[in-house]
This record gives sequence, structure tokens and C-alpha cells, in this order.
Amino acid sequence: MRTIETGPRPGLRAFTLLEVAIASAVLAVSLFAILTLCATNLRTARALARVHVDASSLAAELSLTNRLEEGVESGDFGDSYPGYSWNRRITEYTTNGLYLVEFEVAGGTGPTPDRSTLSLLLYRPDSVRRAGQ
Repeated sequence: MRTIETGPRPGLRAFTLLEVAIASAVLAVSLFAILTLCATNLRTARALARVHVDASSLAAELSLTNRLEEGVESGDFGDSYPGYSWNRRITEYTTNGLYLVEFEVAGGTGPTPDRSTLSLLLYRPDSVRRAGQ
């Protein structure tokens, strides 16, 4: 005949309620830290995916020319950066061939459009001066 034991068997141990509570707290803190790290990485990846166009590419293109003409010009970047446009204003800074060039790039999508400005001085003694000067 077999007997059924109802009490704990000798040599068998179990976790106490305090040990289970501590393990659950450690797990919760670890999961919170991992989720925070993942959210930060996703936010950074989204920020890097945004296209930001600045005026330096326009300045580089203009610096290749030897002649400047005073005035205002504008345009866009075509298929390279859709939704972005640029303005350029060239004014004679001094009478010795030094010109102030001001660039402004605007556009983009989102609640606040991107805006980039750049001002630089270029020395171009062969440039065309306005009539009457």
C-alpha cells in the first residue's frame, strides 16, 4: 500500500516571497533601462534620416566662378532635394572687387520648415559693376 505525503519533503527548498519580489524588481529595472535605450536609438535614427540642406553647396558652386553680378537670384534644387528652394543676394561690399554674398535655403516637410542662411565675402576684381558706379 502506498501513502501520500502531504508535507514538504526533506531536502526540497523553494523560493521565499522576498526572493521572488527582489527578482521581479531587478527584472523591471532591467527592462525599463533596455526600453529607454531602444527608444533613444530610434529617436536618433529618425533624426539622422531627416534631410537637412544647407547653403554651403551653393557657396561652393558660386566660388568656382571668377565673375559676380550684383542682384538677387532664386531657384530650387530640382530632384536632388524636392521641396527646398534657395535665394542669393550679391552686393558690392567695397569698391575694390569685394562682394557680399548672402544665401538662404528654406523648405522641407514637417511642422517647422528648415531654414539655413550663410553670408560670405568673395573677392572678384573682374566682376561687372552696376551702371553709374
